[in-house]
This record gives sequence, structure tokens and C-alpha cells, in this order.
Amino acid sequence: MTTDLHLPPIDEIVAAALAEDLGVEADSLLSGAAALLERDVTGSLLPSGATFAGVVRARGDGVVCGLPVAARVFEMLAEASGSAAPDCFPLVPEGARVRAGEAVLEVEGDARVILAAERTALDFVMVLSGIATRAAQWQEAAGPTLRVLDTRKTLPGLRALSKYAVKAGGGSNHRMGLWDMVLIKDNHILAAGGIAAAVAAARASHPDIPIEVEADTAVQAAEAAAAGADFVLLDNMDDIALTEAVAALRAATPVGARCETEASGGITLERLPALAALGVDRVSASALTFAPPLDFGLDARGTAS
Repeated sequence: MTTDLHLPPIDEIVAAALAEDLGVEADSLLSGAAALLERDVTGSLLPSGATFAGVVRARGDGVVCGLPVAARVFEMLAEASGSAAPDCFPLVPEGARVRAGEAVLEVEGDARVILAAERTALDFVMVLSGIATRAAQWQEAAGPTLRVLDTRKTLPGLRALSKYAVKAGGGSNHRMGLWDMVLIKDNHILAAGGIAAAVAAARASHPDIPIEVEADTAVQAAEAAAAGADFVLLDNMDDIALTEAVAALRAATPVGARCETEASGGITLERLPALAALGVDRVSASALTFAPPLDFGLDARGTAS
């Protein structure tokens, strides 16, 4: 279980999700609109002042993630509608392994708020727990020497939370976007006039940012290492090609420098132990952030679905 988690800013994401379900503009959640609860035409049948106490339970085995997001969903809808915020009590920490039927969160307060926010809150927990669960499965299969990383292939608008979930599951994050790592691909190499020229230009313009070079062959991998790349992405290589590329890169890395290898493309869970045995340092795969959701449900306290 990862302990160094830092939840990214979530208010705009939560507001957009609630607004989608309520059929309003997100600004109404951020600015406050007392009539919001009337948009839940089913919940509006409940008497004013009705309360609800419930428990969120896992409906499958996995790694739980997103409990603070769920709590913020309930809180934000209450704030925006002028209601008292429900009390939310996490029963397990983020990144905990849970079993089907296990309770992960208690919520108690205004019934109209809780039932209107229920679907949005659960959706966040389901999606993020699915990602965390897959990240845990992959990192466990990879073993202690091979780091499993996500990619920029995420649902638009959910990248920061998706990467948060990867870390909750024990995986690692690749670059967040176009701004925090130089990733030199074949078109960049062609335009720059070669791998060495591309790395030199990147180092000159962004001296404090890590540089990664995509390589399709062992020769390109060696060129990138010799040029001073921090990472070389070994793209769509089979085990034989990877073995050659890793050896060539190690031999070409300047004395005192470190250049890590990263396999990407065609990576599967079953292949991870073999990649670790080949001496690959890291793998990246979009399969982490496109994991199927882990199901959760909200039951009234004292009942179970």
C-alpha cells in the first residue's frame, strides 16, 4: 500500500461530474445554487429533513481508491445546495486491499444530498479502484526490480486522478503531460537531424527536465544512451530484440552516467516476469488507466445488497 499519495485538485472535476448527473452547468456547483436538489426528481419526493445513514461496500476483491473524492462529492453538493454536509468516515485507507462485501466508507446526513450524490460518488470510487487494482496486479507480477508505469492514454479530464490511482495501487507515474519530460520520437529525431542532435537540443533548451528517446532498434538505443538520454523507450520489441537493445544500451552508456530502459508496446501482465528477467528497468502500459471499474454499492446501514 502506497503511503505517499497526494490527491490532486478535484473540485472542478467533481463539479463537472455532479453537473452532468443533475443536468446543470458546472458553475452552479462551484457558485452555489439552492435549488440544485430539485433537479433530482426522485429525491425531491423525500420529506424535508429526512436523514440517511449508509455504508459503501466493495462488491469484488481489489484495491480501494477514491474515498476522499467520494467524500468531496457529498460535501460539494451539500455546500452548493445550502445543506449541511454529510459526515463521511473512511473505514480503510487509500490503497488498501479489500474483499467483496467489505465496508470502506460510512456516510450519514441529509438523505436528499446523499442519494442525489450517490451515483457520482460511487462512480469515482469504482473507476479509480479499478485502476488501482490493475496497477497492483501488474506491479506484483513485475516483481521488485521492474517498475510498472502508466501513460498519457487516459480518459480526458481524468488524467491526474487516474495517475493518482496508479500510485495508490503501487504503480508509478510516467510524465503527466507534454511539459514535465522530453520524449523524443521518430519524427522529432528526423526533424532534428538525428538522435544525438535531438538530445543535445533538448538538453540545451530544458536542462532540468528528464529526456527520454524512443528507439526501434538496438543501434538507436545505443545512440540515445551515448548521447546522454536519461531513459530509452524500447518500442514494440520482442524478447530477443529487447535483450539485444538492453545490452547495447548498457555498453554505450557513458561511465558514471545512468540510462534506464523502458519497454512499451505489446506489454501484457503475463509478460512482466520475463521482462524483469531480461533486465528491463521499467515498463509503461495504457492498460493500467483503462482498467475495468471495481464495483461498489451504497447500502442503508444495517442492510447489505
